[in-house]
This record gives sequence, structure tokens and C-alpha cells, in this order.
Amino acid sequence: MHEENRQDMNQEKKVGIIGLGKYLPDNVMTNKDLENMVDTTDEWITQRTGIKERRIAGTDEATSDMALAAAESALKNAKLKATDLDLIIIATITPDMFFPSTACIVQQRLGVEKIPAFDINVACSGFIYGIAIAYQFIKTGSCKHVLVVGAEKMSSVTDWTDRSTCVLMGDGAGAAVLGEVKEGGILSVYLGADGSKGDLLKMPAGGSRMPASIKSVEGKLHYLKMEGNELFRHAVRIMADAALKATEPLGLKGDDIDLVIPHQANIRILNAVAKRMGIDPEKKLYLNIKKYGNMSAASSAVALAEAVEEGRIKKGNVILLDAFGAGLTWGAIVIKW
Repeated sequence: MHEENRQDMNQEKKVGIIGLGKYLPDNVMTNKDLENMVDTTDEWITQRTGIKERRIAGTDEATSDMALAAAESALKNAKLKATDLDLIIIATITPDMFFPSTACIVQQRLGVEKIPAFDINVACSGFIYGIAIAYQFIKTGSCKHVLVVGAEKMSSVTDWTDRSTCVLMGDGAGAAVLGEVKEGGILSVYLGADGSKGDLLKMPAGGSRMPASIKSVEGKLHYLKMEGNELFRHAVRIMADAALKATEPLGLKGDDIDLVIPHQANIRILNAVAKRMGIDPEKKLYLNIKKYGNMSAASSAVALAEAVEEGRIKKGNVILLDAFGAGLTWGAIVIKW
């Protein structure tokens, strides 16, 4: 990518998504349930976030368990075997452990040997970053099929006494298999980051800067911390700008996009982004935040899989994936289905 982090894809080899899958835990936590846990109401949560319920993984479910289920579903949808894969990328900020990577755990459980596997930590932008990386490997001929999974157990890093964050988060996983396609495919990718805003959304402890200690645990520093109002302001601008940077090189306007799959962060953010893009949110904005909340890297992946399942995306449609996350990071991808 050149200095503006944008790459307009040549058409010699077309790369697209050839299979999708998802996994959502069975346990549903509603806003009514949260009313019994923190000082909040269903009405407040719904109005401020658009969320009515979210899925919460069981105590015996790890991120790799959800990632594996989504991966197997995507492979089945692509009509491929795990042994057809050349690379596994897992986007997560809630890995099973710091090392080995969750991708290596999933590789072993899929029964494939020796192919490269690694995690990326890009928070809510993770699935889009993963798709962009997979695209490069296939485009250059290094790989034929790449598995990209966005998987998160956000409940494991959520402070359930903090009403400003606990109402937002959910667990789940979504997966995509990428490969060469005869027509359509990925048309444009735009990625970006701004580390100067990293303090707006972070988990302070657990790394080398602040290793786990009695003090860090008692201070609840192993949970995510968020500056919500400031993050909201940046998110609207960032997502609208990323959409423009991905579509502009292709000569596309809002009317040319059949469906926008945004990161499911907050309904107010998403409606504001739609307004800036000049699109009708009722017709062109795909939302499932009501059912699942914010699943970080899994949100875009699950939303894309469900949009296809529901027939919202049809062959020949032009879709836009658009996300932002901690870092701050952001990305947008234009795909012709």
C-alpha cells in the first residue's frame, strides 16, 4: 500500500469471499437481565445503543471454540475441506491466551498441519484487516485459500458493574474463506490507524507495561476501559471517511452501494455515518446490533454472514464493509458479490 494506506486493486486476478460461517453462543442476556445487575433500564439501553440483547459464551467456551465452529461452517459453505487451506488468520482481542496464538489452536483442531497461522489484534477493525491481509496472499499467488475468522469472548474482559460498557458487549464468531473468483470480488481496500487516540479504548493491564498483580486485579484493570463520548465523535468521522476513501477511487457514490455492512458499535453512530454517506439507513444499512450488541472483531463477520443468509446480498451487488476500533484503527472494503 502507498503512503495513504489505500490500494486500488488491479483486475488480473480476482479475489473474493467464497464461503461464510458464524457461531453465536446459546445463552442470551437481555436488557432486562442487565437491569438486575447494574443501574440501568431497557429503555435507556435501547435508545442509546440500539441493543436489546446479546449472546454470552459459557464459562467452558473459549474464543477458539467459537472460532472453530464458525470456521467449520465457512468451510462447509465454501465446499472445501480444512486441508484445502493455505493460511489461517484470526482477528481477536480476547485470545485463549497470549501464546500460542488462537489461530494455531484452531489450526490444530481443524486437523491441518504446517500451514501458517497467526492472530491479529486490531479490535473491532480486525475482520476487515484480516480480509485485506488474506487478499494480498491470494493476489500474489502465495496462497489459494485463506480462512479469516473474527472471534471474541468480550464477556471475559467486561466489567459487569460498569454500566457504561457492560450494556454494549457480546460474544460470537464469524468466518470467511477467501479464494480466487471468476468475476466480482474485492474491488478496493482502505486501512488506517491513529495510535495517538489509543487511550480512548483500552485494557490497561495484563501486558508487559502492567503485568498482572493483586493491585491490577483489585483495580479492575484487566477489563476494557472506554471514553465513550470522545470515541463516538471520532467514530462517526472515521467510518464516514473510510467509506469515502474506499469508494472514491472506484468512482462510486452512495447510490451505487447496494448494502453497507458496518461494525455494529452503536445505533446512533451508525445512523450518523449513514447520514454523512448520504444513504438511507432503512434500505442500505445492515444492522443486527439489536440481537448481538458489539462483538468487536466478530461483529462485521457475523453481520456479513447473516446478510447473505437473509438474501440481503445477491450476486452482482456492490457491498461496503466499514469498521473502526481500538488503536484507533479503521478500514473499509468494497466487494462486488
